[in-house]
Amino acid sequence: MVNRSRSRSNILPGIYRVILDAPELDVTCAVLLYSEASSPTKSKGGRARVTIERLRRPRKKPPARLVGNLLWLDRTQLQELHSAKLLLPVSVERRFVPNGSDPSSKGRGGNRELARIDHEDRIAKMALFLDLVKLQECIIVHKSIAPLVSETMQTKRVSRAYIYKHWSSLCRWGMHESSLYPLRHRCGAPGEARPCDPPKNEAPTRGKAGRKSTAQRIARATGVPIASIQPGMSTDWRLRILAADKQIPRPKPPMPARIKLILGSSFVATAKDVDGEVKYELGPQGSYPNAQQIRRVLMWDSSQLERLAEQTTKHHFNSQLRGLTARSWKGVPGPAHTWAIDSTIGDIYLRSSVKRAWIIGRPIVYIIVDIWSTAIMGFYICLTGPSWSTAKVAIFNACMSHSLSTRIPQFALATQLVPAPTLCYRLLCDRGEYLSAGHKHTALKLDYDVAYTPPYRGDLKGTVEVQFRIIKDEQFWFIPGAMDARRHELELRKVDPRKCTFTLKDYADYLSIAFADYNFTANRSDRMTGEMRAAGVFPSPAGLWRWGHSVGAAYQRQVFEHDLVAELLPAATARVKSDGVWHAGCMYTSNHIHELEWTTRARNFGGWNVPVHHHPGGMETIWTPSPKDHQMFEMTLTGESRASPHYSMDEWADVLAKEVMDRPAEEHARLAASIQSRRRLQEIRDNANRLTQEAIDKFDGPMPTMTEARHLEEAASLAHPMAESCPLEVPRYEAEIAHDAMMSTLLERANRDR
Repeated sequence: MVNRSRSRSNILPGIYRVILDAPELDVTCAVLLYSEASSPTKSKGGRARVTIERLRRPRKKPPARLVGNLLWLDRTQLQELHSAKLLLPVSVERRFVPNGSDPSSKGRGGNRELARIDHEDRIAKMALFLDLVKLQECIIVHKSIAPLVSETMQTKRVSRAYIYKHWSSLCRWGMHESSLYPLRHRCGAPGEARPCDPPKNEAPTRGKAGRKSTAQRIARATGVPIASIQPGMSTDWRLRILAADKQIPRPKPPMPARIKLILGSSFVATAKDVDGEVKYELGPQGSYPNAQQIRRVLMWDSSQLERLAEQTTKHHFNSQLRGLTARSWKGVPGPAHTWAIDSTIGDIYLRSSVKRAWIIGRPIVYIIVDIWSTAIMGFYICLTGPSWSTAKVAIFNACMSHSLSTRIPQFALATQLVPAPTLCYRLLCDRGEYLSAGHKHTALKLDYDVAYTPPYRGDLKGTVEVQFRIIKDEQFWFIPGAMDARRHELELRKVDPRKCTFTLKDYADYLSIAFADYNFTANRSDRMTGEMRAAGVFPSPAGLWRWGHSVGAAYQRQVFEHDLVAELLPAATARVKSDGVWHAGCMYTSNHIHELEWTTRARNFGGWNVPVHHHPGGMETIWTPSPKDHQMFEMTLTGESRASPHYSMDEWADVLAKEVMDRPAEEHARLAASIQSRRRLQEIRDNANRLTQEAIDKFDGPMPTMTEARHLEEAASLAHPMAESCPLEVPRYEAEIAHDAMMSTLLERANRDR
């Protein structure tokens, strides 16, 4: 770029494109693209030009002038100008070429196809000019491009003007194939508004743009042209449409209803009072935009993403439709650093373990997932909740020891991982759990960090949400009576609870096996790095978990089991009695109880209450603090207890509730049976009194003694036995009884003497 005011060179200031640089000839061949020299225009005479305001339509923009005249510049002079900072290198951007990859582009597909065909034809015809070696050779030898022009005219059958037109495009935009791309995407000035506003300053009214209506085309064919009934879109109409549509809340209704709302709010012409009610009416045809015009304004003035956002709520768009911005494990250094916990309602109805005929409803399922390895740490199934008291049990299941897992095997999922997990550094939970007072107390006691997601933003915990979706999809085709609430088929979303066959224990065993299969078989090849492949890591969540611990990237800490029991398991009150410790109507015992002599003290001085902790998933074990060292010790369910060890606390509570509900009926049956028995006893007594009185009244003779009467009764019994299988004892006299007693005393005395 050269500025003549600062140089005495004869080179015009402007922008040049270098076509050929020949240092051996000390010349540079260039083409002037844009000149900054002001050339005075000479008047052609005649009348003055009409002003723009009085024109029927604006003057068409003249096409860009052709460039391509070769200029031979002195290379030494150019170097002097460069040294004087009067010559600067610049880069001219290439012309925009639409490729159709942007889905939001408003170009028509037909134009793009025609442009592609035309582009390929231009490349074929201008092939000699795109060959830079031939082009430079022709310029050096002939000092011109005339030979290439002549050869192209003969071989490609094109005109000279055609060649110089495209040669100008190559010089202006660069010696590249994209410079020959036709600008069909700009035909008709797409995106430019053509409002049919009222005329100003006596200018003629602008006609409606676009294709004529069918009636107009038929009338024109008959030789009687007619005007359009529907006027074109004006600026006032457009603003009124956009203002009315802005008042419609999201999500927007379907387009027909949306158009009616816009017309009813911004284009009413008259108002009538009909029986005290105001009714609005539209004006005549042509006084308001039609549906096609309104649709075009709404569709053209918004992008594809904006139209998508209008069809749903802001929350649903952010959670389900927005673009992905990061990975869930971003910022997590290794395994056991961050766990995510979430709950859902199981898509299955369960039956009671006490009596399978009872249907106990749908369970609440908790899942804990390690964010870095995507392995499932633990889970818990309950019938109440969700709440922090039940969520704590899921954390306990993820951290339980191997010895405890043998007594609660259906929830011992984490013990299958190597190494077994310990309490995490950070727990990602819902906002409701984060704000609970119980969670705050637990986090302070166990000393772990807490993070939470905004309300109703399950997508920010996608690792857990995906596990719910996976297990629900799998169980839908396997478990009898399972349902899928996300299916489009309405008949498949319904379920008959009577078809369900799983108990809570069965469902826990099923989930334990399904989650273990996921931990050891889920494909995590996309997470495998070069170091993992070199170490032979199996691409699964369990493989990532083990490798992270082996290289020291995992978080590990020691938490004593009695602290986990005291802080994570539900608390209750038990009663110490003379035979053991009673909790929920069941008796528990242990060797430590006998060492403390609790039962002896309770038998002699009365029982007392003790605090206990229990696992809601099983009735087998409870924990209570020892009065010696205040450490938790275990008590196990005795074999004489009414509950079975595999009962859950919720199921046993159902049994106790059933017992309370049946108690009035049982008392009624017991009372009715007692009254009936008492009535029969009364009849026996009355009959005995009557017969005795009759016998006394009829007896007339000497009365035997009581001993004689007893002997007579025994003799009568021997003569007429009541049952052969139960013979009566032979009557013995008092002398015989005394003799036997004397002999027994003699034998005992002989043993004592020895």
